[in-house]
Amino acid sequence: MPAPERIPPGGLTAVELLDLLAKGELTVRGQVREASNAVLFCSVAYEGREADCVYKPVAGERPLWDFPDGNLAQREVAAYEVSEATGWGLVPPTVLRDGPFGPGMVQLWIEGDPSAALLALVEDEEPGEGWKAVGFADVGEDRTALLVHADDVRLRRLAVLDAVINNGDRKGGHLLPAPDGRLYAIDHGVTFNEDDKLRTLLWGWAGEPLPEEALDVLARLEAALAPDAPLAARLAELITPAEVGAARSRVAALRTTGRHPEPSGQWPAIPWPPV
Repeated sequence: MPAPERIPPGGLTAVELLDLLAKGELTVRGQVREASNAVLFCSVAYEGREADCVYKPVAGERPLWDFPDGNLAQREVAAYEVSEATGWGLVPPTVLRDGPFGPGMVQLWIEGDPSAALLALVEDEEPGEGWKAVGFADVGEDRTALLVHADDVRLRRLAVLDAVINNGDRKGGHLLPAPDGRLYAIDHGVTFNEDDKLRTLLWGWAGEPLPEEALDVLARLEAALAPDAPLAARLAELITPAEVGAARSRVAALRTTGRHPEPSGQWPAIPWPPV
């Protein structure tokens, strides 16, 4: 039997990639040990095609006090569904399926480009041209540095997506700029909570007017999240009705204010650790 054809991230359509991830044979190749939950690096093969992927079995999820047990995988898929509805394609193709260690989330593996700097610590009091300030960070020896992120349209889109899905853990290590210039974002288990949980390193646009592109996307999202609309129906399979309603309310609030959200002051604004 010939070896399966290796498929790069852009080598198939989204539908074909989802089919591969959902129906292919999973083979565990290793474990991502830095993760707080079980994250397995796998290959997936189907009908002569093969790709790398991540498999997060529900059985390996660490219980969280503010999220239902065994529900993080569904939230990862819900984040993908909303990302696709925006048209921005920020979350890699993601499915729910059975695997070697039971049901879980399977997501296309993205190899980030380490040369594409999106975050930095600088000695200055203000960010330089092309950068946005997040805040000052303690770097030891009684010294602080200014944490900045790139003033990048891809990051700005992600900041809007995170506000919609109420991402409680947008860390630097979750940003994967690909060699083809696309930006992908991963690790969306702690999303869609009813309460305000937004914690992110992408506060550089806080309080600023949303760009027209984002307002157009939010208008489409509001329609897609209307009761019985396709996206709302899909999310209802993955998260609670109250959480779907909260997502709908967040989209409406963003459209009403027309601005990027600001830290609430009632919840830590930046995740820890930030990377």
